Amino acid sequence: MADSSFDIVSKVERQEVDNALNQAAKEISQRYDFKGVGASIAWSGENILMVANSEDRVKAILDVFQSKLIKRGISLKALDAGEPQLSGKEYKLSASIQEGISQENAKKVAKLIRDEGPKGVKAQVQGDELRVSSKSRDDLQAVIALLKGQDFDFALQFVNYR
Repeated sequence: MADSSFDIVSKVERQEVDNALNQAAKEISQRYDFKGVGASIAWSGENILMVANSEDRVKAILDVFQSKLIKRGISLKALDAGEPQLSGKEYKLSASIQEGISQENAKKVAKLIRDEGPKGVKAQVQGDELRVSSKSRDDLQAVIALLKGQDFDFALQFVNYR
């Protein structure tokens, strides 16, 4: 019997992020506490730029955006928000969406699988994803349960289970 396998990835659906951003922009344009303060949220290249006239309002815009991401099923671990910066008379906050598993994080996950996972399970790094294979599907499900129980500082999804 051939080995069963699955891939561990860290991907975010760009369309869902775009939808969350549009919903947040609509709510910001309609909310009373954001009227007349120059509050906005929009794409700026690959980053998301939030602008308002005070630090608290920029953080409130970020909070609205995060709530929209949660409603769309996107992990907040994929959102990397900086600190508000004063730029002229307004505050700007830039956030980016993290995709892919870095080499060091992939090695950390592979080491965890080797140390705590069932015997006979192999994990190998392939670019920005991790392939886990074993002869037993039960072992693979045990690895998924193990990884879901861990608290990594990046989002994980399990795909190509076969």
